[in-house]
Amino acid sequence: MKFGLRLRGGLLATLIMFGAPVVAPVGAVFVPSSALAQTVQSISVEGNRRVEVETIRSYFKPGPGGRLDQGAIDDGLKALIETGLFQDVRINRGAGGQIVVSVVENPVIGRVAFEGNKKIKDEQLTTEVQSKARGTFSRAMVQSDTLRIAEIYRRSGRYDVRVTPEIIEQPNNRVDLIFTVEEGAKTGVKSIEFVGNVAFSSYRLRDVIKTRESNLLSFLGSGDIYDPDRVEADRDLIRRFYLKNGYADVQVVAALTEYDPEKKGFNVTFKIEEGAQYRVGAVDFRSSIANFDPTSLRGYSRVQAGSLYNVESVEKSVEEMQIEASRRGYAFAVVRPGGDRNFEAHTVSVVFNIDEGPRTYIERINLRGNTRTRDYVIRREFDISEGDAYNRALVDRAERRLKNLDYFKSVKITTEPGSSSDRVVLNVDMEEKSTGDFSISGGYSTTDGALAEVSVSERNLLGRGLFAKAAVTYGQYARGYSLSFVEPYLLDYRVALGLDLYQRQQLSNSYISYGTKTLGFSPRLGFSLREDLSLQLRYSIYQQEITLPSYLANCNNNIGAADYNPSPAFIANGNPISAFNSSPLGCYSDGEASLPVRRELANGKTLTSALGYTLTYNTLDNNKNPSDGLLVDFRQDFAGVGGDVSYLKSVIDAKYYAPLVSDIVGLVRLQSGMLNKIGSDLRMLDHFQMGPNLVRGFAPNGIGPRDLNPFGTQDALGGTKYWGASLELQMPFWFLPKEVGLKGAVYADAGGLYDYKGPTSWTTTNEVNAPGCIPSTINPSSTGTCTGLVYDDSKVIRSSVGVGLIWQSPFGPLRFDYAVPLSKGKYDRTQEFRFGGGTTF
Repeated sequence: MKFGLRLRGGLLATLIMFGAPVVAPVGAVFVPSSALAQTVQSISVEGNRRVEVETIRSYFKPGPGGRLDQGAIDDGLKALIETGLFQDVRINRGAGGQIVVSVVENPVIGRVAFEGNKKIKDEQLTTEVQSKARGTFSRAMVQSDTLRIAEIYRRSGRYDVRVTPEIIEQPNNRVDLIFTVEEGAKTGVKSIEFVGNVAFSSYRLRDVIKTRESNLLSFLGSGDIYDPDRVEADRDLIRRFYLKNGYADVQVVAALTEYDPEKKGFNVTFKIEEGAQYRVGAVDFRSSIANFDPTSLRGYSRVQAGSLYNVESVEKSVEEMQIEASRRGYAFAVVRPGGDRNFEAHTVSVVFNIDEGPRTYIERINLRGNTRTRDYVIRREFDISEGDAYNRALVDRAERRLKNLDYFKSVKITTEPGSSSDRVVLNVDMEEKSTGDFSISGGYSTTDGALAEVSVSERNLLGRGLFAKAAVTYGQYARGYSLSFVEPYLLDYRVALGLDLYQRQQLSNSYISYGTKTLGFSPRLGFSLREDLSLQLRYSIYQQEITLPSYLANCNNNIGAADYNPSPAFIANGNPISAFNSSPLGCYSDGEASLPVRRELANGKTLTSALGYTLTYNTLDNNKNPSDGLLVDFRQDFAGVGGDVSYLKSVIDAKYYAPLVSDIVGLVRLQSGMLNKIGSDLRMLDHFQMGPNLVRGFAPNGIGPRDLNPFGTQDALGGTKYWGASLELQMPFWFLPKEVGLKGAVYADAGGLYDYKGPTSWTTTNEVNAPGCIPSTINPSSTGTCTGLVYDDSKVIRSSVGVGLIWQSPFGPLRFDYAVPLSKGKYDRTQEFRFGGGTTF
């Protein structure tokens, strides 16, 4: 039996060897004998220079038993091709059925260079392309890099760009890759049109969007560069603007862009369907949560019946209500606004529904893209953390705060499911941007003359969210330096700590006879009470002194002194002279500074130590170029916490902007200030000094009490009380392109400064009140009393009317004013033309 089995086995082997047909068992699969004979180790490789044989073999994955079937061979071939390491890969049968893998390796890139690029630097292009020096050359990758370079240029507004790759072969299978760029002319936005807008002019809507038309000064900015993403964002800005102004049915149907080959630029057209303007009909509050009184949230609503329907106010109300409900222990409460429109009455009845939301918790907060900014700097902007209840209002607030930091080009918070149905993961995606600034600023004004400043600042120092700035100023009449540091989160609380060290020198000029030197230090704390209300607490300590040329302070009333030169009395041959115009003039022959100035000079350096605060209410729609809203600053400073002086100074400044008709903006400004004496006498330097900052048309320090000595410098003394009111209309020049940034203004100002309470007499060893000085008739005093100072303190209302030219130029904000005084004090000094401005470049 055993013999028979061996015979049949040998016969079967012999039949297979000679190719005799054999009937296979049912279900068996035959593989060609060559494949059955192959293993990974039996693969031979040809043509490889850099890639190891074993590396190539590793792409062929054997099946069961370590054998390679035809599918494994095909998969290995595809995998080798996809590596991009080879120009060509072929698989052949060798002797005895052996597999031979023949490869032609891609060359190695020796260098990657760019030619013809002037607008975009090599460094930027190098980071954008995938082809790298010492990397493997791939024609597909080169083609992709060519398209990428062209896209970069198009994003910078050059749609006529041409990019040509050139491959230069080198020995040892190496190549140099050269991208030749023909940049072409800048392709900007030649026109921006609006179709369908009735309520707002095209001029006004151009203020809303970010895209700008090309003009002569466009090379200083990038707003005129055509960017499809920016145009799409502009559609949303227009829609939001209409929704903010009551147009609940608005639709920005399309943003059409068309390339004009003649102008070599794009024409952008926004098609708008405005709909009707709505007002709020009624405001109601409803709750489906047990024991929760919805009307208790009425105080957090910014929507009032009768007001214009404003989507932003609704959204802010929802946020405030939802956060307040969370504070009260309803962590999962959700506030959903609803609106019932009355199309005939054009009203929207707003209903805030407070419901119990899904019980979802934050499992994890992932931070992605912050390569420089520390994680804790980002996480502290969240009022929620891992494990807390998920609150969309708080997430939206965190996203807004992160954007306001101005550390990132973009910030987006998205959610994804967590490990269970009641868990959610927050993904915070960011793109860092440069936060350091080096600037050289220059300017000129009729007050300070020519002025230059060099500054270095960093908004995100060491990635820790700190702010630091150093600046040096040098000008015709003003010089100094300053160092500033801000820690926005003191001890992990939302309290900003600021430290300022400064030194300022004001030189004498045509408006003041004296100079001042000030060296100070001021720590401050800032609190955000609400989005529109902030509080700053500060402490200031500074040392100040007056400087004068010697000839303005050379009076000596000591008869026995060699430099006897009397003041304020005039003495000739030992007898008093009874009139200012008598001769000889004594010390007034070369002019003489006012008594309060000389007294400050004699006192030397004075130390002021003060506590103060500022309360700011701000609802402006735009802090740089406002057209709507209210800005109120109230400041108080109490000096006398040590130091040499003591007083209480209070100041309020309110500005109200309102859009009127045809893009005209109205501005009403009210100002007032009061200086109260506490304990020691007030210095002249502590008084308010006013001029065009109160009533335009007057010179700096040109308003208020003034020394009347006709032979002296007639310095402005300042006052302890002032008030001012201004009415201004700002209007565009409709015949000029919006992008020029020119506006005109007409205005009327009125105000007053009075009640000087500084020194009026002075008794020292060198200057005494002597018989013969003239009792003042303007500043009444007792008959025969020598006050030593004659000054005007009449309570005259100063007023003026004028016109102005406002230019939001690429060189910085510039303003030209021409004002004509209508009423003034007898001794006031006028200055009808005024110019001021500066820039950073």
